[in-house]
Amino acid sequence: MQQNKIRSLKCLAETKYLSLYDAAYENKAGHTKNWIIASRKDHETLKKQYFEEQEDAVDAVVVAALHEPTESLVLIRQFRIPINDYVYELPAGLIDKGEDIKEAVRRELKEETGLMLKAVNEKLGSTKTYLSAGMTEESAALIFCTCEGSLSDEFLEEDEMIEAFLVSQQEAERLLGTNSRIDVKALMALQGFAKLGVALFE
Repeated sequence: MQQNKIRSLKCLAETKYLSLYDAAYENKAGHTKNWIIASRKDHETLKKQYFEEQEDAVDAVVVAALHEPTESLVLIRQFRIPINDYVYELPAGLIDKGEDIKEAVRRELKEETGLMLKAVNEKLGSTKTYLSAGMTEESAALIFCTCEGSLSDEFLEEDEMIEAFLVSQQEAERLLGTNSRIDVKALMALQGFAKLGVALFE
């Protein structure tokens, strides 16, 4: 049986942070179909990834952080335009050009929460995960780490509407019982932390 395979890629719209592409692909029955893809990458980069087997670089970091002084999970509550509401999330962001994963974790944690990275747990997490593979090839590194310091919003960018929280194991369990909007990555972190506490980070 033949596998599905992208045959051509047409750019529909390109912006600074996100672009839309029409991918013509051949399905297992040999029929040509089309799929709309959202991507962080420009047209040339995405074509090289699909047709020249160029390595798919990690786009972003997602930070599962334990605030060591209080033994709390770090969460943010961010306004997201597509849902026109606030949603609980883990700190996260795109990797800047020239940054490695650890540098991006340090920067995003500081920008979104004011907290300082202490150590990255090299035994936990993944260097590449896919966030919504039915819509985008965007990937992120899920990084478990420890941090310290005090929460602050002074490092937020102009368009960021973010409130940071330190959540105890008991508060994590309580939050899971509410009707709050929660990102799936934050949900999994909350479930693990409510069950295991600081052991989640060991």
